[in-house]
Amino acid sequence: MDLALKPEHQAFADEVRDFARNNLSPTTKAKTFAGKHYDRADHVDWQKALGRKGWLPYTWPKKYGGPGWDVTQRFLFENVLAEEGAPRIIPFGVKMVGPVIYTFGTDEQKERFLPGIRSSDVAWCQGYSEPGAGSDLANLRTRAVREGDYYIVNGQKTWTSFAHWADWIFCLVRTNPDAKPQEGISFLLIDMKTPGVSVRPIIMMDGAHHVNDVFLDNVKVPVANRIGKEGEGWTCAKFLLANERLGIAEVPASKRGVRSLRDIARTEPQNGRTLADDPAFAAQIADIDLQVQALEMSELRALSTMALGGAPGPEVSTLKIRGSEIQQRIAELTMEAVGEYAQPYQPGMLFHDTNETPIGPDHAPPAAPRYFNMRKTSIYGGSNEIQKNIVSKMVLGL
Repeated sequence: MDLALKPEHQAFADEVRDFARNNLSPTTKAKTFAGKHYDRADHVDWQKALGRKGWLPYTWPKKYGGPGWDVTQRFLFENVLAEEGAPRIIPFGVKMVGPVIYTFGTDEQKERFLPGIRSSDVAWCQGYSEPGAGSDLANLRTRAVREGDYYIVNGQKTWTSFAHWADWIFCLVRTNPDAKPQEGISFLLIDMKTPGVSVRPIIMMDGAHHVNDVFLDNVKVPVANRIGKEGEGWTCAKFLLANERLGIAEVPASKRGVRSLRDIARTEPQNGRTLADDPAFAAQIADIDLQVQALEMSELRALSTMALGGAPGPEVSTLKIRGSEIQQRIAELTMEAVGEYAQPYQPGMLFHDTNETPIGPDHAPPAAPRYFNMRKTSIYGGSNEIQKNIVSKMVLGL
């Protein structure tokens, strides 16, 4: 694996940095570094700017409207944008359903759906988890009964991120209740404006409205909106989950988190000096920094395999495991660094227009809400326990 940065790649990194500085809202950037919640406009305005540049579908090949970047360009793009304080690209369209459509969809489906994903004119959400089917996804019960050229869909999806902003939802539904669990599932695209679709908010411990319940009551979905053959949705689901787990590693965000942790340690007093001068705490920061660097190397190996024509395999489960554990550890160390000022629970301070007054330094209020929110990272995308089973069986052959 050649990690040397060629002159053309350095020029590319400079181009990405210039673009971010000229197109990213200063307010959005300030929210990133202050740990504040984004609103819909932060995401939409930024993603549409990327779409106009042709960079939003940055993982896509040229034949489907992507830039066709090599692994180094992808790596630089993600890291430079993280350094510049750009919001994470909402993945459900460009990183999840888009690749499913151009891999398994018909030419008509590609022509219909891909342009809106590339431009961010159409927002998507993911309808996988249900009250009784999370990591054990094959137990899903949302039912789709075919009636002529339509499916009638009934069921509930939960923990559906950004469903309240979405125009469309891609759903796993059960079309054959008599088949083996994985063989009776189909992959449907559903317009959120269809009668019978309703969304109920779930407010998280950090005070944010990111996730939702989605109810599907006699929702009429054209058969033309099914991706792949009936009963073969599990193939699409596995393909999508492998891409999702690669993204959950969140290496650029963790690198930014380590930098923030160091900045906090330099300002927190400790025995007449700063916390950064404490050898024990400095060693913990160094340890998590090394863990992030090791994860980055593992991610680059996976990306290099993909650049040679491979697809994300079961080994990406290790990236999901370590990535989520690292994110949680950074949140824990931030709590330790802030000390007693982490005790006041002020989730309202994470909103840009709050009237609350912080207790302690400005970097203190996000610590506790972020710590609580980060507990979810080892659960979503398939719990870490499930990922360890995958590694054990599919990678180690145990």
